[in-house]
Amino acid sequence: MSNNPTWKTILTNPIHFLAFGFGSGLAPKAPGTFGTLVAIPIYLLLEPLNLVNFLVVLTLLIIFSFYIAGKSAQLLGIHDHGGIVIDEICGYLVTMAIAPPGWQWIIIGFILFRIFDILKPWPINFLDKKISGGVGIVLDDLMAGIYALLSLELLSRVVIS
Repeated sequence: MSNNPTWKTILTNPIHFLAFGFGSGLAPKAPGTFGTLVAIPIYLLLEPLNLVNFLVVLTLLIIFSFYIAGKSAQLLGIHDHGGIVIDEICGYLVTMAIAPPGWQWIIIGFILFRIFDILKPWPINFLDKKISGGVGIVLDDLMAGIYALLSLELLSRVVIS
């Protein structure tokens, strides 16, 4: 298979379809940003859940994404193909796990997650370089999501207080 999958490849292979965020990872520029945009409606579907149920669904999605990201990368022959964005989806959902309600927090969470995902401060950069397979693909984005979650929580306490 080619290292640059086509729409046909993504639409006809369920592994790639999910790994590439329903096709958003095929964006010619900033596929991670487009993948994170796909996470917003997923978050809106999960937002009404209580925290325990949200975390259960998120945990299952993360475990599932380890397999999907790893299998897609294996089929493509590239460890962390830029189009694999299921990790951005999981990372953004981590960011929003305890976010206050409202569109402003959805947007701020999006911005914070993208900043941490792009800049990869320690230990995100370490995780990105040292852990392989599907876990490695997803783990750095989960850590970026945790950084963004903590930043969002701190910001919300300052703004809401």
